[in-house]
Amino acid sequence: MAACAGLEAEDYGLQAAAFASPPKWHLAHTTWFFETFILRPFSPGYRVFHPAFEVLFNSYYNGVGEQYPRAQRGLLSRPTLDEVFAYREHVEAALRPLLDDPAADPVIAARCRLGIEHERQHQELFHTDIKYSLAANPLAPALAEAPALAAAEAPPLEWLSFEGGLVETGHAGDGFAFDNELPRHRSWLEPFRLASRLVTNGEFEAFVEDGGYRRPELWLADGWDLARREGWAAPLYWRGDDEFTLYGLRRRDPSAPVVHVSGYEADAYARWAGARLPGEAEWETAAATLAPKPSGIEAGHLHPRPAAPRPAQFYGACWQWTASAYGPYPGFAPGEGAIGEYNGKFMCNQWVLRGGACVTPVGQLRHSYRNFFYPADRWQFSGIRLAADHG
Repeated sequence: MAACAGLEAEDYGLQAAAFASPPKWHLAHTTWFFETFILRPFSPGYRVFHPAFEVLFNSYYNGVGEQYPRAQRGLLSRPTLDEVFAYREHVEAALRPLLDDPAADPVIAARCRLGIEHERQHQELFHTDIKYSLAANPLAPALAEAPALAAAEAPPLEWLSFEGGLVETGHAGDGFAFDNELPRHRSWLEPFRLASRLVTNGEFEAFVEDGGYRRPELWLADGWDLARREGWAAPLYWRGDDEFTLYGLRRRDPSAPVVHVSGYEADAYARWAGARLPGEAEWETAAATLAPKPSGIEAGHLHPRPAAPRPAQFYGACWQWTASAYGPYPGFAPGEGAIGEYNGKFMCNQWVLRGGACVTPVGQLRHSYRNFFYPADRWQFSGIRLAADHG
């Protein structure tokens, strides 16, 4: 609800593309999650708010039932916004007695935590989706007023060396983790190097000026075909010397990390720079060594900021594309029933991203977190970190 503070009433139904859900749908779907996976199975006297919501706000859970077409979510002028707010209040009021009951099934607490983490993910998606929809407006409307920040220069890029060897990756400890972060397992890494910070706008502009979007030898075949078909010539929100942000149209900062690039663009840039994208085990090993916990990350920034001189820039600017296909870790097993559809069924044809973005809730920043998108996707806050073989 706090994230929606900058919206006008007309903004709540915006959906500029099938992949960008309207703010009102995010509010209702995150509520639906608690109703569907906690209240319906564990609260016998629970009265559903509206029976049609089971279909309207089901995202992809086939085990629950049918879903309203994703591309048409923007057509849902009803339920009204007030009804969606009332839905949230209704579900929250029904949840409280369950959570306060010391004799409650322990599965309730576990699913509630999953519901909270799910809603955090949608807080991030709210920002990525509304940005895409607002960018379609020639008025370049802002979601929020930009904070007054002193100008900052990006530090020189340094290469950080790692010996590799037999490493353990995957979530460890008692804290929350999504199922795709488990189980912890061993991998073998050859010696490698990782850049100390993300690629900047200024550095990516040099790639553009050197004909990076016109040189097929830099691109994977699918990426080259897509870039030509879509007419890509720069990152998604570049407008001449400006850049569309959630603060509106602003002069592009050459020291800030480049953002809203696809995996194909990231891979092409890396090849142009004489480097490569990191593997996810390389990224996690480096982050666990140098930055096991995020520090100095300030919540509330809606655009990536230049890196500080120290420590190495791992968290809270842009999601960083890796060269790793999104697949199961050895020994992975999805949960039973519809709740098991959360991550496992998407382990096909996508790439892993690491690190978290400026719009990622700080509580979800950890070195084992695996985000995943198709390499063609650009509307996420995705950037580039370079890697290289040691030598």
